[in-house]
Formats: sequence, structure tokens, C-alpha cells
Amino acid sequence: MPAGMKPLEKFLKKQTTALTRAGGFGGVADKVGGGTGAARRRASLSRVVPFFRETSPDGGQTREVFSPDSEELPSWPSAAGTGVASMPGSMNGPGFGRGGDVRSPSLSSDEQSSEASLITESSSGGGGGWTLLHADTPDNLTLAVLDSVAGKRFGHCTETLLDDFMLTHPIFLTAERFQHILLQQFRMDMEGKEGEAGGREGEGEKQEGGGEETDGEGDGALDAADRKQAVLNVAFRYLDTYRELLQEEGERNNNFPKELYMCAVQELSHYPELVEDVFKLQRWTEIIHCPCDEEKESKKKQVRPLFRHFRRIDACLQPREAFRGSDEIFCRVYTPDHSYVTIRSRLSCRVGEILALVREKLQYSEDQPVLPVNLILVAVTSAGEKPCFALAMRQCFTTLGVNTHLFACEPSELDSLLPLPEEIHWSPGDSKLHDMSAEEVSNQLVVFDWELFSCVHEVEFVCYVFHGEQSRWRPLNLELVLQRCSEVQHWVATEILQCQSLPKRIQLLRKFIKIAALCKQQQDLLSFLAVVLGLDNPAVNRLRLTWEGLPGKFRKQFQQFESIADPSRNHKSYRDLITSLRPPLIPFTPLLLKDLTFLHESCKTFHGELVNFEKMHKVADMVRNIRRYRSSQLAMDTETSPSHLQTKAYIRQLQVIDNQNLLFEMSCKLEPKDT
Repeated sequence: MPAGMKPLEKFLKKQTTALTRAGGFGGVADKVGGGTGAARRRASLSRVVPFFRETSPDGGQTREVFSPDSEELPSWPSAAGTGVASMPGSMNGPGFGRGGDVRSPSLSSDEQSSEASLITESSSGGGGGWTLLHADTPDNLTLAVLDSVAGKRFGHCTETLLDDFMLTHPIFLTAERFQHILLQQFRMDMEGKEGEAGGREGEGEKQEGGGEETDGEGDGALDAADRKQAVLNVAFRYLDTYRELLQEEGERNNNFPKELYMCAVQELSHYPELVEDVFKLQRWTEIIHCPCDEEKESKKKQVRPLFRHFRRIDACLQPREAFRGSDEIFCRVYTPDHSYVTIRSRLSCRVGEILALVREKLQYSEDQPVLPVNLILVAVTSAGEKPCFALAMRQCFTTLGVNTHLFACEPSELDSLLPLPEEIHWSPGDSKLHDMSAEEVSNQLVVFDWELFSCVHEVEFVCYVFHGEQSRWRPLNLELVLQRCSEVQHWVATEILQCQSLPKRIQLLRKFIKIAALCKQQQDLLSFLAVVLGLDNPAVNRLRLTWEGLPGKFRKQFQQFESIADPSRNHKSYRDLITSLRPPLIPFTPLLLKDLTFLHESCKTFHGELVNFEKMHKVADMVRNIRRYRSSQLAMDTETSPSHLQTKAYIRQLQVIDNQNLLFEMSCKLEPKDT
């Protein structure tokens, strides 16, 4: 990797500063869900950064791994009338309005300069048929989408517009407000609607090119039946998009389908043409609110193993299913003396509730003669870091690192907490990998990655970047995918550094390069790049004798893999590769999140009360790419031979060392510096 690359945080700061000086979007807090947008984005970004950066204890230098080269990545330009700075290399298709000509990522920043500005006029787009919405208030954008669905505005681009709105509306509009508007519009009589339409027309809104009036069939031309039909169509799309998430909330927070159904039944005598939609809405009400008794019973009994908490072989061999906040898991919570209690908790449990469960267990423990009064919950990493959780925080389980454990202690005991002994000591030994074929290992990596990636709801990507801890729906499954990426990187380093024999270490190196090649061949770019980055770990990279023993053919192949991981020109090699692949494929998820983060940081979501809807379109376009990657189903293996099951179990419960200092210490013992 090129020396002197700046860390991702510095790069983002530099880009944001440049945009601010140009009159652009940096430095403005987004008004999304309350609180400061900058603080949320920093928290979100901090979870992505470890995938792009590693520190070498030997040289004390921070080396960038798979991060953009700030000298070559362009400052995102926006032509006049464009509402969002262009994301290089990500959205180079047609249909982005006047600013749709995204510059090549190969252009340097000094070749591109333009003032970034919020979209203030509509344009018909260049060649893609996409018509931009005005920058408008959230409520008015909802009404504009209803107009479009009713067939009176925007014509052929309605499907894209509706998809954009469905995927991104949580960014600027709460679910409660959106549902309220739909109910209000459904109940509205014709006279009320015409009055509102006249008011909105009186605001001087223009359509098409910024200078033309809307055609004669504007809002006022909509009859009540059209309006109600449009509301139902939008509601069906909303229920379909958020089905699993709304089922999770059930009766607790969401009566919208039931309320809309009751309204529709009352209107049926006046609008008999809605009868099919009313039946459809009834089915949706049952789906969201009334799970069958079997489902309820199985959910009650099921305690699901988290990714890093497999305890039984049969549990880890089961296909992965999406996690929801109401799922129950078993988890160990340790005390300062390394004894522990096992609690059964909901995944969405607050930290305060977890501590209450711990107290309840401790009062029956003979090892605790005095019950602690003021407990706090701490995540202790293998490197000795000890971040504390706020009492109100939910779903802390999926945020834990690969070898991070929960500790409950009193505040005065915080300094005395130490990682578990097995996390800070290591014992050399031969790897199980020697007895497994590279083909079987790569197959199991691909199958497990596909299961994890398929569990991630599209909206989790948006929630992760735009809302962080404040999101209505926590990106549980996405966090588990990121854990897996980190785990595979450390697994590669752990296996090589635990191997004491030089010939066997060279053999392992060859096997990992072959595994990476097979993952690439099967279009699993997540494990492919995780293995490459694991081999590029400073503790592995410094093993000169090991690398010199590698045959030339393998060295050349690994150099090709490194070129794909090369971050220069905004990861051009990787982007060229993924563009050439056809679904199904598994992308390198941290880079997807990095692209979304850059897009979010580069432009405002709000200007006053107006929403930058072109930004929403570009966010939705990136989410549609994810949808395309999963548009075909990956063929899953069904073999059940003992050796196959053994490999499967091994891959799904990897034992790794994630302490970089310890890895480096192991490396120096294998090949001291003077050799």
C-alpha cells in the first residue's frame, strides 16, 4: 500500500472543509430525528473505520487498508442546479438532472471545482427519464408522491420516485407523521383536497425545466376516488417495504394498517371500486398484527445463538435467519474476578434491563456475599479498552467486537477490569486448516456470507449511516455482517501466526491465497477482500522468510489481489471488478457504507425546512444496487458428510485473536527482527 496515505477521518474532514469553503454542504448539522447529525455520523463512521485502517506496533505508523487516496479522489462536483455533489464511481448512470454527468474517479481534485448547492429548481434530466422533485417540506413531498401515483404528475418515472421515497423517507419524515398524512389524505373529501391543491399551486410551484406551469390536469383535477386509490397504493408499497420491521413492532407501536382498513371499510359504500384493495388491506392487517399461534409459540420457545455465541454444534449448523429486536439470546456477563452469570435477554433489551437481570442472578450466587448496588455495564476488549454503555442504550450485543465481553461492575471497579486470560495469552499449535481442502473452506465461507448478507434489510444500510443510535430500526443484521468481515481478517492472521513450523506456515499462506481466489471466483467479495486484508496485516506481512518461501506463481497472484484492494482512484480496481459481475454476488460491505457516508457528509439533507430530494434519489440508487446484488439466489450446498459438517462448523465459529499488539508479538517470536 502506498505510504503516507491519510486516515479516513482526516480524508473526510478535508473533503468536508473543501465543500464548506466552496459554499457547499459541509459543517451543517442535519435535522434528522433530533440531535446533531454530525455527532451521529461520527459514531456511525467510527464503526466503519477499523475496516480501512490498521496500526503497526512495530513502526507506530498508521497504514491505510482499503481507504480512498485523498490526492486522487475528486472533490465531488455539482453542476448548476444540482442538489447533491456527485459521488464518483458509484452513480454514473443517466437520469440525475442537469448535474447527472458524474465525473470520472480518475480525475484529480484540482481538475474539478464547482460550488455545491441545494437543488432549488426541477429539471427533466438527461436521457434517463428522471424528473427531479422540488426541494420541499416533508409533508409536501409526500403529497407530491401521492399526486404522482395518482397518475397526474411525473408520468413514466412514478415507479422510481415512489421507490426513492419509500427507501429514504425515514431520513426526513418520521413513520408516525407519514402514516398520519396518508390517513388524513384518505379521509379528505373532494372540496378539502381542492382547497389544499389551490393553496399549494398558489405558492408558485413550477414543473418541468423550472419555467413551465403544470399542465391542466394538476392536483385540482384529481377526484376523491383517485386520491384514495393513490393512498392505498402508497400504503401497500410501504407495508411491503417495511413488512418485517412493522411485524416486529406489531400492536406495540403501530396501528396504521388497522386504522386505514377501518377507514376504507367505511368508505366502501361510496367507492365500490375499492373493494379489491380493501380485501388486500385486510390481509395486510392480519400479516402485520396477527401472527399465527404456531409462529407465536415457536418464537416463545426459541432462544437464538448470536454470531459469536455459538455453544452447540447443531445451533451453528442451522441456516441463518434475520435477527429482530424481540429475539431472545443467551449471553454471559462477567464480573471483575472473571466469574460470570448467564442471562436470557431480548436483543433489543436496554442496558438498564440487562443490569437488572444480572443483579437478579447475582443475589442467588454464593460467590457474591454482598450484592453490588450501583452496577454499570462495560465492554472489555482483548486489547484492554473499556467503553461503558449508557443505561438507556438498546441492543448493545451486536455492537461488540470479535473478542469483546460484557462486564458488570461498580464504577470504582472499572480500572481493575482485565480481559479474559484466554484473550491475552496464546498457545502455538497446528491449524485444523491443514486437514481441510481450500475448495471446501471457500464454499463454506461463501454460503455463510450469503446467509448473513441476505438477512440484512435494505433499510438497515440507510439507518446505519443516517441515524446511528437514534434509528427507529437498529441495523442488527448489518452489524453482524461487519463483525464477520473483521473476524475473517483476524482469522487469517491468527492461523498463520500460531503455526510454528516454517514449511507448514508457507503451506498455510498458499492455502489462504487459493481460498481468496476461489471466493473471488464465486463472487464473494466480502470474504475475498477480508482474506486479502488479513494476509496484508502488518504482523503477517513482515514474515520475510515465510513470503520468500512462497512459489512465484502464488506471489504474482497475491499481487493481483492486492491491486484489487488498492484504494487509489477511489477504489477503481474494485469498482471495475464489481461492475463486471452479475448477480448473485456479495459486495465488500464496508465500502458500501463508506460510499453512503461520503454522500451523506458531502451535502445537506435539509435547507431550512426543505428536503434535498435529489440526495434522497442518489441514496436510494445506491440501495437499489444492493437489491440488484441479491436479485438472484445463490445455489446452496446440501452435502451432509461428516467432513463437510466439520468444515461447516469450523467456519461458522472461528476462534481468532483480534489484539493487534498480541499478533505482532507472535510474529516477532516466529521471525525476530534481526533475521
